[in-house]
Amino acid sequence: MAELHDAYKVVINHEEQYRVIRIDEPIPRGWRETGTAGTGKQCLAFIEEVWTDMRPADFSRLRSDLGLR
Repeated sequence: MAELHDAYKVVINHEEQYRVIRIDEPIPRGWRETGTAGTGKQCLAFIEEVWTDMRPADFSRLRSDLGLR
């Protein structure tokens, strides 16, 4: 069985930015759980798969509203 400090979870903020935290760590203010947990490697693989645009969500929406890419 993995040690507690070997278990992590992925959280996301309102800007759709991801972060990996220890499973026993409280979720920081302004962040929420994604439902993904596992080893650090598994969490990073999840983030790599889903976080395809590193720009903050507000910036991406503004560019889209202005017709920019």
